Amino acid sequence: MLVEIHMLKNYAPSNLNRDDTGAPKNCMFGGVQRGRISSQCLKRTWRTSEYFQEEIGKEHLGIRTRCLPDLVLEKLSDSGFQEEYLNKIRRKLTGIGNSDGSENKKDDKTAQIVFYTPEDITAVAEKIREKMELCASAKEVGNISVKELQADMKKGNARAITLDMALFGRMVTSDAFADVEAAMQVAHAISTNRVILETDFFTAVDDQIAGSEETGSGMMGDVDYNSSCYYFYASLDLEKLRENLESAPEREELMKKVLPVLIETMAFSNPGGKQNTFAAHSLPSAILIECKEKKVPVSYANAFEIPVFADRKGGLILHSVEKLAEQEEKMREIYGLPVEKRLWFTTEKVSLPEEAAVTCTSFNELISALSEM
Repeated sequence: MLVEIHMLKNYAPSNLNRDDTGAPKNCMFGGVQRGRISSQCLKRTWRTSEYFQEEIGKEHLGIRTRCLPDLVLEKLSDSGFQEEYLNKIRRKLTGIGNSDGSENKKDDKTAQIVFYTPEDITAVAEKIREKMELCASAKEVGNISVKELQADMKKGNARAITLDMALFGRMVTSDAFADVEAAMQVAHAISTNRVILETDFFTAVDDQIAGSEETGSGMMGDVDYNSSCYYFYASLDLEKLRENLESAPEREELMKKVLPVLIETMAFSNPGGKQNTFAAHSLPSAILIECKEKKVPVSYANAFEIPVFADRKGGLILHSVEKLAEQEEKMREIYGLPVEKRLWFTTEKVSLPEEAAVTCTSFNELISALSEM
């Protein structure tokens, strides 16, 4: 079954996801500039959110890092190896993730950032322990081949992957770790409205000289921001997720809870960019969930090809919800793609086609309906 998630969130002035200049990311759509939040930003926001980690459990989540040598040495800390041995193997471990096992000459981190499961880290530590126990001196430790070590790891049994890795996938260049095709596709969120970039010019007052005869500010600066209503879209292939979790010991429990937890995570978490400056914490104004046996994913982004604007009849939120509802109805009538279940939730008073969807009057009712699927 394919589960498609459509969501609208309206944000006050904010800079949730910055580009290389420090300005909020943007894009062109429908011939006008829109605000944008990258899919990479969204996926990291969701998988690292405190709510997601608490509900799923950190033992079912991975870590994306270049600090593998530190993590492995933590597991070897009580192994009784001499410090000289550990220092030698730390440098060797920087080659993990490279197909040829070549060491990183710049620092004690791996050259590539890799998404690891807890089992991956344990497997590396155990293989290193086995090889170090065969070494009679630190010099021999320096001769350990990381390329061979990674080849040995490939020959081992398949390791279970974590839920976040099963959802969002993993691409690696080393044979020691398996590529994972994501069960969930996530679009870049775009604003339903035309975006206007603004700049906040700020000054800071020196507390020590405030009120004295000395005038002027202690510092000056500026920060770019915008205010937009964003459309979010993602699709989740439940069969692919089940396949990815094939070796997970608690697969059925994870499959049962993943959808309601994922929707709650998407609803309750927001990107962290400049939040100490803007505190732009928003909840969804609308959520539409469609469940299909026929796996034909359809984004409703074209509902906002003509940008939404506020007028005497309503603001960005109301008109965005109306356009989303109109697009869903249009696609249903024109293409007739079979939908097994359609759930609507919105904070706005809009006309929704009751015969084609279950309209949830509260967010908790929506989550309850998902839990029963």
